[in-house]
Amino acid sequence: MFNILFSINNATVRFLTNTLFKDLTFKINKGENWALIGQSGSGKSALLQTIAGRFNITGGTVSYHLGDELSNAQLNKSINLNNKLIALVEPRHHFRNLSNTTDFYYQQRYNSSDSEDALTVNDYLLSIKSVPRPGTYWTFDKTLSLLNLLGLRDKQLIKLSNGETKRLMLAAALLKNPILLLLDNPLTGLDVKTRQEFNGIIEQITASGISLIMATPVHEIPDAITHVAVLENGAVVHQIAKAEFNAGQFEPDTTDSIDTEELSNLLNIGKNPVAYNWIVKMDKVHIQYGDKVILDDVNWELKTGDRWALLGPNGAGKSTLLSLINGDNPQAYANNIILFDKKRGTGESIWDIKKKIGFVSPELHQYFPTDNSCLQVIESGYYDTLGLFRLSNKERAGVALRWMKALEIDQYARTLLKNIPASAQRLCLLARALIKNPSLLIFDEPCQGMDDHQQLHFKNLIDTICSLSNVTLIYVTHYQHEIPNSVDKVLRLDKGKVVN
Repeated sequence: MFNILFSINNATVRFLTNTLFKDLTFKINKGENWALIGQSGSGKSALLQTIAGRFNITGGTVSYHLGDELSNAQLNKSINLNNKLIALVEPRHHFRNLSNTTDFYYQQRYNSSDSEDALTVNDYLLSIKSVPRPGTYWTFDKTLSLLNLLGLRDKQLIKLSNGETKRLMLAAALLKNPILLLLDNPLTGLDVKTRQEFNGIIEQITASGISLIMATPVHEIPDAITHVAVLENGAVVHQIAKAEFNAGQFEPDTTDSIDTEELSNLLNIGKNPVAYNWIVKMDKVHIQYGDKVILDDVNWELKTGDRWALLGPNGAGKSTLLSLINGDNPQAYANNIILFDKKRGTGESIWDIKKKIGFVSPELHQYFPTDNSCLQVIESGYYDTLGLFRLSNKERAGVALRWMKALEIDQYARTLLKNIPASAQRLCLLARALIKNPSLLIFDEPCQGMDDHQQLHFKNLIDTICSLSNVTLIYVTHYQHEIPNSVDKVLRLDKGKVVN
């Protein structure tokens, strides 16, 4: 009987033409649970995908011993058994329509006929296949109870909030009955209550006999973790027992600087001189799907230059509220909503609205096409399209590059969006939102997946933009420390209602 579950020794790992690791050595033994820490782009996600068998490995040796407890009959029945005994929970989901012809698309949740072409939570979880092995612990009901999904069983996948989707993906992983569970920043998108419960969730998972490897910020390492690996520039530079780990040694550099003059110049390119009386005015907004009330009697007024935090737990209705402002939700026409001094339904088009708004959300990131270069993605912000579908304009591409430098991501200018770290992808979409100098910025959980320096730099950048302009801001987050200092108003939602 082997004690080692997985080991890789002196291996080179490649993806397409990119070398991700050289001389990679890492192993996990039964009973161990590892946290992977490091800055954005250090290789944490790549190591998880390597262990999951996603990349080409040359040289060195790789060995799995996940199925050693299974009988020969079970081994013979299982093709690619090791992959089946590993469950990887990634930042992006891969849900498909009921027709299985296409993935979900960005506005599908708001189009009633198309949103019906989606599995429910119950149907999706019942479709999960597992490798039968002795002592299966994670039953259907136990898994749903642990992850607080019992009340969502009949909800369609496309209508889940970002945090609800995260809980669903973890439930699906447990139902696969894995021996090794890989989690890539599992706390992103989870509200305060769920994050507080997460430590206990991880303890129950590891106590059930599942070994765990998770990429996580240094200040969010669960108690059940036994070992820590530190990654830097595509290499594992430290491996240490959790009991001997000193988080203070690995705190990031918190120095930061903003080129205020360059930012001021960027903010004056194509600036809209109009000062609206009402950016947003909502009067008793009510949104309902079937018997389910999503927003109930919501009043909200935003004037030019207001800076708001929109707060509330997963499923509170925040994304639906933002969809009414951003022109994505057709139920706006059935409500009393004024945007940029015009009542919805009085002749303005979706594109009239979108050109005045810079928008980023987890859903936009999830569904944004990734086959453009980062520079093209940012330039597409001028046209409010999901990618650049016209010849690049040299002058606008130049402005896009300047915004990339302001956000410290210019090294990715010519790289395809899909080939850069998730945090850098998010920063590209933020640059895309900023490039047209809109009257309203809507940032829905903009710092997901960013390391501490990236979060600090972005927060400072937004505060500087707010000090240099009269832009209106709506900022959504589950982390209090992320809220920019310029935010001085709060709207809090819970179960679709405004609460104090």
